[in-house]
Amino acid sequence: MSKNGYLYVTVFTSGMTTLAIELTASRLLGNIFGTSNLVWANIIGLMLIYLTVGYFIGGRWADRSPYHHTLYQIIILGAFLSGVVPLISRPVLRFAAEAVNNLEAGLALGSFIGVLVLFSVPVTLLGTVSPFAIRLAIENKEKAGQVSGSIYALSTLGSIVGTFLPVLVITPAVGTTRTFLVFSGILLLVAFIGLWRTRRAAIFRWLWIPPVLIILAALTLSGPVKPPPPGMTLLYEKDSAYNLIQIVEEDDGTRYLLLNEGQGYHSQWHPEQIYYRRTWGYFLVGPYFNPNHTPQDVDNLAIIGLAGGTIARQYTHVYGDIPIDGIEIDPEIVEASRQYLGLTMPNLNVIIQDGRYAFNQQDKRYSVVGIDAYRVPYVPWHLTTVEFFEEIRDKLTNDGVVIINVGRTRDDRRLVEAMANTMQQVYPSLYAMDVPESFNTILVATNQPTQVENLTANIEALDRDTYPLLYTVLTTARDTLVPVVTSDVLFTDDHAPVEQIVDDMVIDYLLEGEG
Repeated sequence: MSKNGYLYVTVFTSGMTTLAIELTASRLLGNIFGTSNLVWANIIGLMLIYLTVGYFIGGRWADRSPYHHTLYQIIILGAFLSGVVPLISRPVLRFAAEAVNNLEAGLALGSFIGVLVLFSVPVTLLGTVSPFAIRLAIENKEKAGQVSGSIYALSTLGSIVGTFLPVLVITPAVGTTRTFLVFSGILLLVAFIGLWRTRRAAIFRWLWIPPVLIILAALTLSGPVKPPPPGMTLLYEKDSAYNLIQIVEEDDGTRYLLLNEGQGYHSQWHPEQIYYRRTWGYFLVGPYFNPNHTPQDVDNLAIIGLAGGTIARQYTHVYGDIPIDGIEIDPEIVEASRQYLGLTMPNLNVIIQDGRYAFNQQDKRYSVVGIDAYRVPYVPWHLTTVEFFEEIRDKLTNDGVVIINVGRTRDDRRLVEAMANTMQQVYPSLYAMDVPESFNTILVATNQPTQVENLTANIEALDRDTYPLLYTVLTTARDTLVPVVTSDVLFTDDHAPVEQIVDDMVIDYLLEGEG
């Protein structure tokens, strides 16, 4: 292969590695800080700044030292630092995780910025590749446009591969940190071969890099990505295509499902306990806002955001083997929950798919539809809109209900009020309950006009000896009812500023010193 031919291979590999780093950086940060638009804006914006600086430096560097071996040495250094980033940032992220667990916002923010800064040097170095390669490849000025176009096309093609390969294949197989190492290793190999082809003597000054990378990886990859909360034991940890999944256990055998930044329990399980006085129990309440409702009137259930199946388990305990469709986007959560959280109910039909899409594929009507698809503190915006709730309404029975878990702070209910306004555009009656000792409000909308007095009447008619758990949940819900207040914000498929509202709520909460 000619020098220029191998140069094209190098450009493709560099483009692939650059996008793989950007995509995987979102996972590295998302494990602690989430994947809100704010996080993505920081990642994309800073990466573009680093690449811009790299393009500028690369062009000038190529004019001053227009040699293939110079380019390959730049790439070796960039590839090495790309592999080092997740290894040296891991302690920073662990520190940030502890800060977030303790709501120390300043420390967490500082770590967030620090990790992003770590990407500045490697991404800038990789940004030098395309202009440098163009300078080396142009041998005939009359073909400068053709050469430039070919190099940018190959770099972009590599970027396309680097977009999908880590997300769909490598990260689910080996995890976030090892994904960095895989792409770093590929680029290192290409650069070493290129340097060997162009100036063999120069390769010896870089031979320390592979063993150093291997030693650093061996030293830092032991132990969990995130420490478990104090007093808990880590039973399971895996970096899936969607989440950092952890299952932790208390001394009494209670287990919790934690995702990503670890704020909030997504599921809870104990072999001898069903009810935990948390948000999940409130999903049992919805149907009892209908008049003259009995347990026998609940025929089936759909859950968007199955997680570890706590809601499904409670419904099965109360109503027996009624059909339950549980929709969960992450198959690894389901597998972990089957192993550690008792997700083995025979009446549960698990559907691995995005919540809204999968729900619209079902051809049945439901007594209850529950939505608990948090990525704390965010609710996916497409599960908050008028159009989405209209789709649910079309699949409810005449006395069906929809129940959704919505976040708030002690004094800031903007998201709850916007959700209430949105749901009232679709359903005739709406109720709100504040879950004690939490930042959660449960909204219940009924498909037919109802009144709050129905809940009290149904509690009085319930056989508490036959349904003790249900009786406890219903009375707790009655005592935590709050007035439904709406704002003028309306979520639609065209405009749903959910993340903007949540970002403002979080910032105000931290500035008020409540954290």
